[in-house]
Amino acid sequence: MNKFEQLGLNPSILKAVEEMGFESPSEIQEKAIPVLLNEDTDMVALAQTGTGKTAAFGFPLIQKINSNAKHTQALILSPTRELCLQITNELKNYSKFEKNLNAVAIYGGASITEQARQIERGAQIIVATPGRMQDMINRKLVNITKIDYCVLDEADEMLNMGFYEDITSILADTPKEKNTWLFSATMPKEVATIAKKFMKTPIEITVGTKNQGTSNVSHEYYLVNSRQRYEALKRLADANPDIFSVIFCRTKRDTQKVAEKLIEDGYSAAALHGDLSQNQRDLVMKSFRTKQIQMLVATDVAARGIDVDDITHVINYQLPDEIETYTHRSGRTGRAGKSGVSMVIVSKSEVRKIKSIERIIKQNFEQKDIPDGMEICRVQLFHLANDIKETKINHEIDPYLPSINEVLEGFSREELIKKFFSVEFTRFFNYYKNSPDLSTGGGSDRASGGGESTRFFINIGAKDGFDWMSLKDFLKATLDLGRDDVYKVDAKSTFSFFNTDASQTDKVLETFKDFKHNGRHIDVEVTTDSGRGGRKKGGGGKERSGKPFKGGKSGGRRSEGFNKKGRGDKKSGGRGKNIESSLKRRRSKK
Repeated sequence: MNKFEQLGLNPSILKAVEEMGFESPSEIQEKAIPVLLNEDTDMVALAQTGTGKTAAFGFPLIQKINSNAKHTQALILSPTRELCLQITNELKNYSKFEKNLNAVAIYGGASITEQARQIERGAQIIVATPGRMQDMINRKLVNITKIDYCVLDEADEMLNMGFYEDITSILADTPKEKNTWLFSATMPKEVATIAKKFMKTPIEITVGTKNQGTSNVSHEYYLVNSRQRYEALKRLADANPDIFSVIFCRTKRDTQKVAEKLIEDGYSAAALHGDLSQNQRDLVMKSFRTKQIQMLVATDVAARGIDVDDITHVINYQLPDEIETYTHRSGRTGRAGKSGVSMVIVSKSEVRKIKSIERIIKQNFEQKDIPDGMEICRVQLFHLANDIKETKINHEIDPYLPSINEVLEGFSREELIKKFFSVEFTRFFNYYKNSPDLSTGGGSDRASGGGESTRFFINIGAKDGFDWMSLKDFLKATLDLGRDDVYKVDAKSTFSFFNTDASQTDKVLETFKDFKHNGRHIDVEVTTDSGRGGRKKGGGGKERSGKPFKGGKSGGRRSEGFNKKGRGDKKSGGRGKNIESSLKRRRSKK
């Protein structure tokens, strides 16, 4: 029996749910749907982005709407065009077996007269951005004086974007005898004010704790010299080859600047900010959703309403001015039951903000060191090996094999493997071999105190079902160590890294000698003797610009570069620059 059946939904909605592959309701759906179906009530629901809020209000709305009457019965306000379109599409999927039910999206950047025609033809549900909705009300192109339901989705985000006056004006145009459902990730005073002014004794539902971040997201911070912030960003990208991320900057200028530098250095990146036209924004978001872009550099306002489930990392290139905004940023990852990482790059003067954020989200940050060059080389080498392992053989090469075998005749299997990997590894090694240590301010100290530490490599990772939290638990249990005795755990695809105090080194190596997990032999090795968590001291010199490696997912494919006009930028290139061209530019300047 599908668990959605227990919520009291109609057969037509259940049929759509089954066709979409939903099996179990999320916590917010489980709590909200029965109440909204069975009671005529106002509701305030607090839950993080990505917890299934659209279905939580969408299913009851579809069931309660009279699809035989064409007049507008429900209004949903959402902060951005993207979210507006997404909600509309989801409602259409939920109601595909409901006859005559129509949902229309109203947003800026599209023909207002065409949107008015769609409403005139019959729209029981309007999904709108506040600005365009207020415009249509002023022009008398829409009538919401007889609606039965009003939904404020992502209420805190709408207010952060400055829509307070629009929202209050729109709500004043709706009947007093209606149900208002307010969904929000946080409860700032502006949201509380709207709830108090326009709602009658609302039922309050909370998933998690107010203002608390999702438990699926781990929080890390990296302490660096402020002048090396960009170099640190590149290191974090190179240390996570499968990264699919949103990078947050405070200003439009910084957003454009960081994106252009990433594109120039060979990363698949793009900028998203308020100076882009709606068409340019759509092009960027389409490329991001299809993963042609791996690193989306965005301002907080421009990122409102981004709803992509597979984001692996959120990187705070700069911390937001408002501490509560961090909750919105980190909520972009760790969605749909998946784990995610929120990274913060900070200078010494900003460390105090970390403690303030910890109090808000009720979760602790782990301080980590920026990976050193040799650790990145190892990560990329194993990533390449795994890519080769997973590659399907293209038998179109079969006719050429005799000639290839002739060229490679006389080499042993081991020699061929070394030569093959050296093609890429040598370029990476040469780039990073003299790279400086970017961490500053005692980055090796862990939460429980300082002291010498040892960094280990272990040959299990995400492919074995581990994220950093579950791997940490596994290591603590296996080694019989305390809660803070295993730290700086980095889970990659097929391998991971972790630290213990140097005094535990022999115990770790002895425990994992001839050790098996689920029938697989586990290898654990010390990465270096360094007391800085496996970091070798750099050989001096500045961090070189450019990306060291043509191969690898984090920069091997063509960059979807967009300049300020939104077109492919010839200067920064649709095609990533490799290290040789980057160094050539540097030499030519000298």
